[in-house]
Amino acid sequence: MSRDKLLAGHAIRRLRRRHGLTQAAMAEMLAISPSYLNLIERNQRAVPAGLLVTLADRFDFDPRVLLAGEPGGGAEAIRRRLADPLFADLEVDRSEVEEWLAAAPGGAEAFARAFDRGQGGAAAPVLDDPAITVRREIERWRNHFPDLDAAAETLADELRLVGADLYGALVERLRVRHGLAIRILPVEALPDHLVRVDLHARQVQLAERLVPWSRTFALAVQCGLIEARAEIDALVRGASLDRVAERLFRRHLSSYFAAAVMMPYARFLRACEASGYDLELLQRRFGAGLEQVAHRLTTLQRVGARGLPFFLLRVDRAGQVSKRFAGASNTPLLAGETRCPLWRVHHAFDRPGSVVPQLLELEDGARWFTLAVAVAGAAIGAGANRVESAFAIALGVPAEVAGSVAAARGLDLTGAATPVGLGCRGCHRMACPQRSAPPAGRAMLVNERERAISGWTFAGD
Repeated sequence: MSRDKLLAGHAIRRLRRRHGLTQAAMAEMLAISPSYLNLIERNQRAVPAGLLVTLADRFDFDPRVLLAGEPGGGAEAIRRRLADPLFADLEVDRSEVEEWLAAAPGGAEAFARAFDRGQGGAAAPVLDDPAITVRREIERWRNHFPDLDAAAETLADELRLVGADLYGALVERLRVRHGLAIRILPVEALPDHLVRVDLHARQVQLAERLVPWSRTFALAVQCGLIEARAEIDALVRGASLDRVAERLFRRHLSSYFAAAVMMPYARFLRACEASGYDLELLQRRFGAGLEQVAHRLTTLQRVGARGLPFFLLRVDRAGQVSKRFAGASNTPLLAGETRCPLWRVHHAFDRPGSVVPQLLELEDGARWFTLAVAVAGAAIGAGANRVESAFAIALGVPAEVAGSVAAARGLDLTGAATPVGLGCRGCHRMACPQRSAPPAGRAMLVNERERAISGWTFAGD
C-alpha cells in the first residue's frame, strides 16, 4: 500500500463518538454512504483529500491530527513492541496487528502504554519514564514536524540576506531583535555546562569548548524558543505530557527547529539527492556536525518531497542506547535494549573517522543497508583525568532503496548479507557462533554427546 495513503479510521471513529453521532448520521453530514464510512473506520479505505477537507470544515479540527494520532504509533510501532522476547512464542504477524488496530484501536493504544510503562515486560515503574513517553510522541509524528520546518526555512532565508555566515547572522538577530548578547566563556566559568541563558544579564553564554557548528546550533535553538514558540507550544499542548516529559519534548522540538535552520528542508534535500546522501559533503556544505546531519536525515518526510527513510541509533561503548529515531523507516532494528553482535555498529569505535557499511538480513527476510561512524561528544577534566564521551551513530535504510546512497556504491545490495536478529533473546537463528543466550520462549536442548556451533541449543518451531 502506498505510504502516501492516509488510513485514519481510528481517529475518525473517535471524532464521531466524541460528537455522539452514529455512522449513518456522520455519513449524511459528509455526503457519503454509511457503508463507505464503515470501510474508512475499519482502515479498509484511505481518506480522500476531499473528504479530509469536509471533515475539517464540518467538525472544526486540524486534519493533521489524523496523521499524528495512530494508536501506539501505528502498526509498525506495535510490531516493534511485539518483537520483544516476551512475545516470541506468539508469532503475531502484520495482518493480525492491522486487524487489531482496525477493530480495537483503544485496546492497541492501551497495550502500547502498558508495554512502554513496563519497558518491555519488566516490572512497571511507579511513574512513566518521560524519555519513553517523548519517544512515543516523536514516533507518532515520525520525527517530521511540518510547521517547524516551514518556520525554520523562512528564518533561514531571512538570515541568508544578512550574510553567508549563519553564526554571525544569528548573533545579530538575537542582539537586535531579542536583546540577547552572546558571550563565549572559558571552561573555568562554565565547568559543567555547554550553554547557559542568563536572562537577568540578557546573555546567551557559550562554553569555549563548543565546536563551531555546535555554537551555531545553540544560537538557532534560542531563536527557535523565541520565534517558533507558537508552533512549539501547539505541538506540546497536543501531546498532553506531564511536566518533565513536556520539557523533554520542547527541547527536542527546539533542537529540530535549530537543525532545520542550519539545514533548510528544500536545500538540504536537494543536496542529499545530488550527493547520494554523502555525510562528509553535507557536513561541509551546511557547516554542521556529523550527528546533526544524521539526525536531519531521519526527518525528510515532507509530502511531495520525501527523502530516503533513514533511521538513526546512537550507542555508547557499553551498548547503551541514548538516541533512536525510526523516522519513516518502520525498522524493527531499534526495538529492545540489546543489539545483535553481528551488526557492526561497535566497529566504528575502532575506525574513528571512517564509515562502516554493512548489508543486513533479518529473520523475516527484510534487508537493510546500514552505516556506522564514531563521533566524539563533550569532555570534562584535563590531563590524565580528562573524560571524553564517545558514541557510535548507526544510520540505515531499506536495502531496496539504498542504491542511491554514496556509501553503498560498489556493494551488491541483492547479494550476500549478514544474518542478524533482534538481540539473542529475540532471535531464533540456530547456528549462530555469537549467540550469548537462548531465545525467549524456546526450550533448551542439552546433549552430552554433541556440541553445536552455538553453546546454546534450543527447540525449533
